[in-house]
Amino acid sequence: MTMATETENNAPAGETKDIKDVKDMKEALKDETSDNKQQQEDTKDAAPAKEEKKDEANAETPAPAPAKTVTVHKPNFEKDIVYLYQFQRTPLLPSLSPYCLKVETWLRINGIKYENVDHKLKFRSKKGQLPFVELNGEEIADSAIILRELGQKYGKDLDAGLTPEQRNISHAMISMIENHLVWVVWWWRTKNPDLLLKGFKVNLQHAFGTRIPNAILNFFFKFTFSRKCARKVKAQGMGVHTAEEVAQFGCDDLKVLCDMLADKPFFFGDEPTTLDVVAFSNLAQILYIEKDTPYALRDYMQESCANLVGHCSRMKERCFPDWDDICSTLDLNTHLPKPVKQEEKESKEEAKETKESKEEKEGDKEKADKEEKDVEKDKEVEENKDKEKDGK
Repeated sequence: MTMATETENNAPAGETKDIKDVKDMKEALKDETSDNKQQQEDTKDAAPAKEEKKDEANAETPAPAPAKTVTVHKPNFEKDIVYLYQFQRTPLLPSLSPYCLKVETWLRINGIKYENVDHKLKFRSKKGQLPFVELNGEEIADSAIILRELGQKYGKDLDAGLTPEQRNISHAMISMIENHLVWVVWWWRTKNPDLLLKGFKVNLQHAFGTRIPNAILNFFFKFTFSRKCARKVKAQGMGVHTAEEVAQFGCDDLKVLCDMLADKPFFFGDEPTTLDVVAFSNLAQILYIEKDTPYALRDYMQESCANLVGHCSRMKERCFPDWDDICSTLDLNTHLPKPVKQEEKESKEEAKETKESKEEKEGDKEKADKEEKDVEKDKEVEENKDKEKDGK
């Protein structure tokens, strides 16, 4: 690391007599030529009045301010709607990124209006990350910064009821999850790309929005993903350990979370906090994987940390009541009302008209039957009167 330094230049303390004499000579020469210079300046001042007025007009008219360029991917945004850019859905998990799932869970638990942008993995933030959001024409990247800035914007703080000590514990636990446990999960994924695709039933054609056969996509994914992510895992330090050592690291982290949660519904009581959001988004990556896929960390969590499994279920029910719809349709925006298609609208209107017509016909028939009965009744009354007269 290089350190920037400043140097200070000190001016000389005094001047010698020779230098002073030279300066006096220069001043004298300057006085001799002052008249010529003044004459030249007078000539310049004698410019036509039209030119002077033009210059004054130009000086008084301010230049138009440059238009602010919109640098977001969705220029036709709606005010105060959060546009979330993340990975595609899978049949078992809303997102294979704990950070994407973290942001979406936080948005849902706070009731903030948002929309997922279906970008087919084409966009990244200016920092090169997913997820990122766009709000009112501005980009916010990095999940921790997203939660902080959106929390300030919408006045949402899940940790408002925590004591300073609880906030410190929350910070430490989040750091453990996002700087240690997450690398345990990534180590397993880089070592088992086949199990990753199979375990979460990933459809790369859908994810990338392409018609290239899945067999080819799977081959290139395993080749590029394993190499690229393995370098990151190794650089972080987790990649140098054996499978048994990494598994033990993960079990130790789960045990800490298990002991801290104990028999409480959430980590700090009856209501979820930021720690619950972060824990859920990471624990879901371990728990919600195909049962037939061998995964030691999931097995340990189910067998020895039943309360963490229950915690995931509570967060899932609270934040993702449409979980089954998400995983069955892979729709990014199941939480938004769907626009009614023109054909469906016409069909509903036709059905409504048919129903009204049928009811109208049934009403006319009932009315006609009633009138017919009234006529028959009147006729019967008249006949009875005639019989009475004949009897008399």
